[in-house]
Amino acid sequence: MRSPDSAALPSELAELVDDFAAVGPKDRLQMLLELSYELPDLPERYADAAETMEQVHECQSPLFLAVEVGPEGDRPVNLFFSAPKEAPTTRGFASIMYTGLDGQPAATVLDVPDDFYTDLGLAEAVSPLRLRGISAMLARIKNQVRAATA
Repeated sequence: MRSPDSAALPSELAELVDDFAAVGPKDRLQMLLELSYELPDLPERYADAAETMEQVHECQSPLFLAVEVGPEGDRPVNLFFSAPKEAPTTRGFASIMYTGLDGQPAATVLDVPDDFYTDLGLAEAVSPLRLRGISAMLARIKNQVRAATA
């Protein structure tokens, strides 16, 4: 069951939260693994992730992200992630962010509650140290969106 703040979630992210909440911890881990395979490859302009993207040091595996914000108007946000295929938890978290937030207006991304990920129920499936990674991803995404829209 989602928290009252989940009403602020974009529909794609809310749907993911509902999907995770509807299953037990073991199935949540399997869903996270499946999502890790869905993370899109980087476009050529981000081929050298370490030099062109921001590293999320809180992630247990190397994860880099870039945020592009469109021109005036609804200011759509596009997200790009680089994480090794051998890091399915980190890739799964990145895929949650990508699926739920890519293409959303900047204001919508900024309105996502900082702790939305608790409603995914992953605390029963992964360590708190790993959950710091998804929290840090969202914080960095929001920071880059704020910087681009200031």
